[in-house]
Parts: sequence; structure tokens; C-alpha cells
Amino acid sequence: MKKLLAVFLFAFPLFPAAAVTFEELSFEEKLGQTLVAFVDVDSAEQLRPAIETGKIGGVLIQWGNYSLAQTEELIAKLQRWAANSPHKIPLFISIDYEGGTVYTPITLGFDYLPTNMMLSAAADEEGAAAIAYLAGLELRRAGVHINFSPVLDVNNNPDNPIIGVRSFGADPADVTKMGIALINGFKAAGVMSIVKHFPGHGDTAQDSHYAVPVVKASAEQMQKVHLAPFAAAVKQGVSGVMTGHVLYPALDAKNIATFSKPILQDLLKTRMGFKGLVVTDSLDMKSATTYCTIAGCAVRSLENGADMILLGRYIKPLTVFAQTSQEIKTKNLQPRVEEAARKIFEAKRNMGLLNSPAHMPQPSHEAYRAELEKISAKAVTLVRNRKKTIPFIPAPGNKKPTVCAVFFAPPRFSDQLMNFSKPFLEKGWNVRSYNAALTPRKKDSQRAAACAKGADLLILTSLQWADKTNINQKNAINGLIKENKNTVFISTMSPYDIKNYPEADTVLATYGLNRYVLQTAADIILGNQQAQGKLPVELPAK
Repeated sequence: MKKLLAVFLFAFPLFPAAAVTFEELSFEEKLGQTLVAFVDVDSAEQLRPAIETGKIGGVLIQWGNYSLAQTEELIAKLQRWAANSPHKIPLFISIDYEGGTVYTPITLGFDYLPTNMMLSAAADEEGAAAIAYLAGLELRRAGVHINFSPVLDVNNNPDNPIIGVRSFGADPADVTKMGIALINGFKAAGVMSIVKHFPGHGDTAQDSHYAVPVVKASAEQMQKVHLAPFAAAVKQGVSGVMTGHVLYPALDAKNIATFSKPILQDLLKTRMGFKGLVVTDSLDMKSATTYCTIAGCAVRSLENGADMILLGRYIKPLTVFAQTSQEIKTKNLQPRVEEAARKIFEAKRNMGLLNSPAHMPQPSHEAYRAELEKISAKAVTLVRNRKKTIPFIPAPGNKKPTVCAVFFAPPRFSDQLMNFSKPFLEKGWNVRSYNAALTPRKKDSQRAAACAKGADLLILTSLQWADKTNINQKNAINGLIKENKNTVFISTMSPYDIKNYPEADTVLATYGLNRYVLQTAADIILGNQQAQGKLPVELPAK
């Protein structure tokens, strides 16, 4: 990490200097600094009036199938609009860049980021910090300042429908050390980390996008398990903390954390001593809108201790601003807005947004990919090997054995699958492969069976995002396991799906799908190398 820091010396991206001091801002302009709207290439024009009138202080760029050049063009355009505002204060540009279920290899043009669970399985803190540092340099080159990452939720609930591989695992100590590594890496690159979802979303059985989850842990359990990584991040000086739209009866029986003074003010700010930015999760989620309109939720969040408000998608920003402003005045909450806006203004100053133009970092793609390859090689885990199928040795006299690899994965990962064949081809194997649909139909099962027929070795990969089992995929894989003798099963995303395949005698886990983990898996199967990864979670008994 120290070597990397010595190589990449840089300053911040170009911005026009702001023309005002904080004291010169009007109440409306201060309120605007606290509000963050969601944007993508297609919706940008809808935000232009709000940005040019100073009613928005930041944006969260949404994932979409567009290139890095388009992302950079979008950011530059947004900042030009901000320069036209009366105060000329640049926008905070933020992103959800955390790997796994939130990111895929074709969105925004940024490099594939390993899942947190993959990083934890590799158990390489320096490598994780290097990954974050090098990825952070590319974010800064594009004009991004804030990354809503890492996730510090301790995923100790196998039935969690939303966190899964976004978490480092079920051990608070592992979550803490790996989370700190990423925070430090992004910080070294000049990117603010906003850790989430405070005070912990790992023990939920509902998705807060669609319902109000409840964590029934006692105050003691909360302190020992879920709060521990956040407490360490606060001591490390993390820039921001994102609130969870989750109910914690042991901490506040009435309000989700986002609207909870006992959690945000009394616990986070007073008892834990947090001085950074408190950021809400998106207020358009069902777990928030159950209680209020977007504007009403913004007011409740500010009133109870939040500083930066993520308004969500598909909103009318000027309408929401007007409603929020009126309600704040009615409740006499101007001092709270003043406090929140000042923190954001100072954060922009500290990030260099209000200073003179400076140089950008140098490209870091090649160094990043080298680190990703190292991490991926360390992460692949041999979960079980009942019949000692690994390393696989073909039958004597079989000069050119055949392997069939059936990948159950979305088409967008197809370019990642090809590297799996390389180690087999180098050893003179015949290689067959088939990319079946994530939710396979009859034709997929027929083609998979045709691929497997006569093969000396069958490789089957599953992909399950979190807790929800894909029944078609499960049935297809179990059917193939039953019909074929020499089979290796690879869980390529959530390791919790391994419970669905009790008859699989040989199981590998990769915690994510990229070309490097797949090539490593092939090398492990052939005996070219030993599996180094460790399971970051406990698998439930079937």
C-alpha cells in the first residue's frame, strides 16, 4: 500500500472556485446543500433547473449500461450547471461502488469491484486497501468524490434478502478489519467513504426497499456484534455514516434509525463521538415512505440528526425542495439545517472542491487489475471435497479428457466466463461450455444435458444474489448432479445457496463472478494450485 501511495501522487479534479462564504448563503441555498438527487444519463436534464438555482447540493449517479466516457461527460455537465448557480458551489458527486449485487461489469465504465465477501475470504487487508486505493483513483479521475461504501453490516442472518455478499461476513472482527482497509484505501485516493447501514442491516429477514425490517437483537447484542465495526470506523475518522431504514426496538421502539434521535443523535453523535456526515439511505424506499412523503421524510431525517438527505429516484426536485423548505420553517428547524449545511460546506472545502484547480491522478487500470487478480486467486474456497474429486485426475490412458462447464449466469457476465477454459486447454483437455439462463427453461436443461453427456468431468455453477432461491436453477443443477458421476459444483455469488445442493460432493465458492476467480477455480480443480480462501459465514445445515 505504501508503495502504491508513493507511485500515484495527485491532487483533486478541476473546479471553479466558489464565489461565496458559508455565511453569505441564504437559508434556501443552505437547505439545498443538504439534498442529494439521483441522476443518470437519461434523466440529467430534469435536474438542471434545481442545480442551476442552487436547490441541490449533490447527486448520486445511478447504475446504467453506459461507458466511462459517458459517465465523465455527465459529471462535467452537472458541474457546469452548478457553476451557473448563484453561489457557484460544485456538487458532491457520489456513487454506490461496492461490488457484488450492486455492481456489474458493464455499468458506468468502471472496473469490476470484488464483493466484500470475496475480499474477506481472501483475508488480505493490504490487498483490499490497494484495491480500494486504485479504484478510488479512477473514481476521482472521473470526478466522483463520495463512495457509499464499504458495507459494515455483519451478515449473521442466512435469510437476509438484501445484504449477503455485500457484507464481509458474519464475524464482527473480520468485518471491522476489512472495512477499515477499504476506508483507508479510498481515503488515500481522495474519496470519501460513507459506511452503511448504521446501526446494522445484517440481521434482517426483509428487504428495506419493500418493507420495514426489524432487528430484534438486544442492546448487548447490538453493541457486541452490529455496532462494533461502525465504532471502529468512527475511531478511524471515517467521513460519513449512512443510516438504515430499519427498526431496532432495543435502541428505539418507535422509529427506524433514519428518523431516530436516540440512534443518530444520542448514540452515534454523542456516545460514539461521530463528527462526520450522517447520510440517509434513499428516502424513496418503502421502509421510509411507509411513514411519510419524500419531503416529510427529509424533514424528519434532518430533525433527528441526519445531515445529507438522499431523496431517491423519480422525484420532482423543485417540488420536493419547496415542500421541505416550508415544513422546516413551520417547525423552526432552520438551526438544524444550518448545522448540517455547514458540515457539508466544510467537507467540500476539505475535499478541495472550493479551492483552485489542480492536477488529476494518473490512470491506474493495469495496477488495479493486477491487484484484483491476486485477491481473486486468494479468495476461492474449497467448501467440501467428500470424494477427493479435487484435484481431478483423468482415467489412465485417457489422453484427451473432456470437461463440460455449465454456467447459470446472466448474459452480462458472459465475457467473464471464458477464462475458466484456459487451464483445461493448456493441459490438452477438450472443453465444452454452455451459459444457461439464470432462470433456466426446458431448453437450457436439454442443452446442459447434451454438454454433460460423455464428459469426464462436469462443472456446474450457480448464481444466487442473496437468500431467494431460484427454484428453476436449483432443480436443474440438482438434476445434473444426480445424473453425472464426476461433478464439481461452484457457488459464484452468495455462498448461502450451497445449502440447496446437499448431494454435491465437491463444492467451491467464489463469492462473485469474474474471470480471475473462475480461472483460479479451474486451476484448483486440476491441482495446479491449492485453494486459499476461507468461508466468511457459517452455512446453515440442510
